[in-house]
Amino acid sequence: MGLLFEQIDSQPSVIGEITLRRRRIPALGERDIYEVKLGEEFLMSSMFVDAEVALSDIGLNETEGDNLSVVVGGLGLGYTAVAALKHQRVSELLVVEYLKPVIGWHQQELVPLGKEQNDDPRHRYVHGSFFDMAVEDPATGGFDPEAPGKQFDAILLDIDHSPRALLHDSSASFYTTENISLMARQLKPRGVFAMWSNEGEDDEFMAVLNEVFEDVACHVVSFFNPFQNRESFNTVYVARKPE
Repeated sequence: MGLLFEQIDSQPSVIGEITLRRRRIPALGERDIYEVKLGEEFLMSSMFVDAEVALSDIGLNETEGDNLSVVVGGLGLGYTAVAALKHQRVSELLVVEYLKPVIGWHQQELVPLGKEQNDDPRHRYVHGSFFDMAVEDPATGGFDPEAPGKQFDAILLDIDHSPRALLHDSSASFYTTENISLMARQLKPRGVFAMWSNEGEDDEFMAVLNEVFEDVACHVVSFFNPFQNRESFNTVYVARKPE
């Protein structure tokens, strides 16, 4: 790419203007860096994906059995989804995404991992609100529109920045004992819920998880940040549904 910066797409969405752009920073090498913004807020970058990958690896390494049915909440640039597909025990992966333009970027392969996802028959996009689907009556709804009431081996969530720093106010009620318990109905016994966060361990959220699940842990994922010339970190929460 000759340009150091290119805006690939920008479209209105139900929560604001969503923009995909690509840049190169010569001091950091020749690779393209993909970024997503919502309005003026920076959402994600292909420079910092260690924790997005770790969300799948940590969550699925804790998940028992074979022929795993997995839900990923939040598509983003696709790193969590593709990391999940690298686990051969995964037989089905549903990626729930609220913003239709983001699904379009992947379907049109405007993002680096779009083709890898599209070529894998185990993978399916689901357009909808993860937070609404999470609390639906599993007898009539849930994460799979083609199979109401279906239970999954793992649910991996990467949407909000943290349980306190929300992408949109509408998700605030999710991080409660009541709604986490409703979501857990869509997990099989001993199924795993894992969630990415941009912040350190949240004691209040850990208490919620411990009310609903067992084997609750919060893992720190460190990575080098060249912009700050130091180590940064994200966290991954993991919890298991009781039998």
